[in-house]
Amino acid sequence: MAAKKISILIKIWRQNTTDSTGNFEEHRLTDITTDMSFLEMLDVLNERLTLSGKEPVAFDHDCREGICGMCGAVVNGTAHGPERETTLCQLHMRHFKDGETIVIEPFRAKAFPLIKDLIIDRSAFDHIITAGGYVSVNAGSAQDGNTIAVAQDRAELAMDAAACIGCGACVAACPNAAAMLFAGAKVSQFALLPQGGPERARRARTMIEAMDKAGFGNCGNERECENVCPKGISIRNIARLNREYMRASFGAE
Repeated sequence: MAAKKISILIKIWRQNTTDSTGNFEEHRLTDITTDMSFLEMLDVLNERLTLSGKEPVAFDHDCREGICGMCGAVVNGTAHGPERETTLCQLHMRHFKDGETIVIEPFRAKAFPLIKDLIIDRSAFDHIITAGGYVSVNAGSAQDGNTIAVAQDRAELAMDAAACIGCGACVAACPNAAAMLFAGAKVSQFALLPQGGPERARRARTMIEAMDKAGFGNCGNERECENVCPKGISIRNIARLNREYMRASFGAE
């Protein structure tokens, strides 16, 4: 069966540099097939812009498999678009209607300065990860790592937290541009496991300090971060982050 074709009006943010003034551009795209991904639709737009002698839209992407966390944009007011637990590259055009207007803009946050068009600088996340340091426990080879007993429920919670891909949608959706869900997930994935024990307190302190230094806001329990997370990271990780920080503040190791 042939894929359905739709016509859409794209209103997309264009900004040449961090300091320049940006604006929305409108482009009518016809014959967009519904089996295209959102990024493939942007590829079509860029091909047409290039053929007409105009500069293509700059946007981040890499694996296009929902793993790398590179892609990201606000689509009709929602980070990564209307589908829950879906990255921008996994969003397909079948979720849009013929004749629909689609507004596309970058993630906006003080800690994520815009570089060009839809591309933002997420290096603040890298600084938080770096501040967290490393795990000093030598688990040995694969079979040796399994000699440390871990309760199944804690192992599953740690794996759920480790699913975070650092895309930044949580920050873009938060009214305060907080990075608490991201930091909570990264702290949780180690705090829940015995291998993360030696640096547990220091990790919570330094990651939160790095988060504050980067200019992220405070959590207001709006739960918008959880709603747009493409990996379904729970805000329970924010509660765990708060507990870990309080534990570290009182000198627990």
